[in-house]
Amino acid sequence: MYEIRIHSRGGQGGVTAAKLIALAAFRDGKHATACPFYGAERRGAPVVSFVRIDDEPIKIYSQIHEPDLVIVLDTSIMDVVDVLQGLKPNGEVLLNSPHPIAGCNGTCHHVDLTGIALAENLVVAGSPILNTPVLGALAKMGIVTLPSARTAIREMFSDERNVKAAEAAYEELKA
Repeated sequence: MYEIRIHSRGGQGGVTAAKLIALAAFRDGKHATACPFYGAERRGAPVVSFVRIDDEPIKIYSQIHEPDLVIVLDTSIMDVVDVLQGLKPNGEVLLNSPHPIAGCNGTCHHVDLTGIALAENLVVAGSPILNTPVLGALAKMGIVTLPSARTAIREMFSDERNVKAAEAAYEELKA
């Protein structure tokens, strides 16, 4: 089973990102679940979401304490939350950042999801929406396929800018 933990702030699209990842994995023929965990439910508050992907049916629906992948949609969260806690020894980290960040354990990837969202004008209530571009980065990492990412995005959103944002993140992801 492949387990993903997503750290974001309310309003960035972290919960929807989990749903999109699960849907894309399902479109790839996998079993998948998405589960959010809310603290104080308000825009800007830290939010954690979880995704499990497997070839077999998944019977666990809970928090993930030892993820294979940690996604950080807002790196300022790293100042208040140990986002790398429990990361498996060969785990990977995907950061929303235009440049690498020191102290990242595991295999670190980075992409400027915020810049991509702003370039496509994917903004709601003043916040860039990061859920669709992150799916493109995950496709580049091989977590889901790019065709399934496109399909999942189109199933949830009618605005083609979302697909363009995912394709841009796919092209711009750095290890």
